[in-house]
Amino acid sequence: MLELFVTGADKNSDKIFVTAGLTATMQSLGYSTAVYKPVETGVIEKNGFIQSPDLAYVKFVDPYIKTYFTYLLKDRSNPLLAAAKESIIIEKNDILSDYQKLEDMYELLVVDGISGLASPLGKNFLEEDLIKILDLPLLLIVSASSTDINNILLTVNHAKEKGIILRGIILTNFPEHTESSDIKLLPRLIEEYTDVKILGILPHFNKNDLNPNDLISEILSGVDLEAALNIRIAKLQL
Repeated sequence: MLELFVTGADKNSDKIFVTAGLTATMQSLGYSTAVYKPVETGVIEKNGFIQSPDLAYVKFVDPYIKTYFTYLLKDRSNPLLAAAKESIIIEKNDILSDYQKLEDMYELLVVDGISGLASPLGKNFLEEDLIKILDLPLLLIVSASSTDINNILLTVNHAKEKGIILRGIILTNFPEHTESSDIKLLPRLIEEYTDVKILGILPHFNKNDLNPNDLISEILSGVDLEAALNIRIAKLQL
């Protein structure tokens, strides 16, 4: 089974486009896929049901992708505070148990994180600890238009210090035309100052206007799927 943990360098990474795009693309290539969201904050109530916005978006892109969660929290703050407001304690063992139930059920299982290795989930329990507990490789999503190079390098170096396997970085919100040297040079700077590869560069997406087929096309043309998932995909060689 292929497994991957996806998180962002910050809240503005737009990582949900990558999570939805990767899984929808692999589903279109014939792989059974699922997305597991251990913790979601800022959930919405619709028709009497609590709904995860991120998982709902995955379903919008491809309704055949299976989605799962453990904690859905109403407040939009960090998971620790959002859980406390509902008198909930996020338990690492509950997340691990739910994750283990999904192992081997699908050919690709993507775990969608919060956004940031230091996102607090509980007492002495950060997102970086969850990645280690689940023992998953990490795909880091970075917004080219809003994330500072300093923050990117600190995140990459911290992941290495924690012993997290970092598959690579995907840049989102990369403008088609820009005069900003900071943005133009960002991919090269990241690769020069780390040994982490840029595995994809994606443009800005608008959830309200995006056609799912367009997202899949962007993933196929703009992301190195084989490197991100560490697999040889026969259909991509045709």
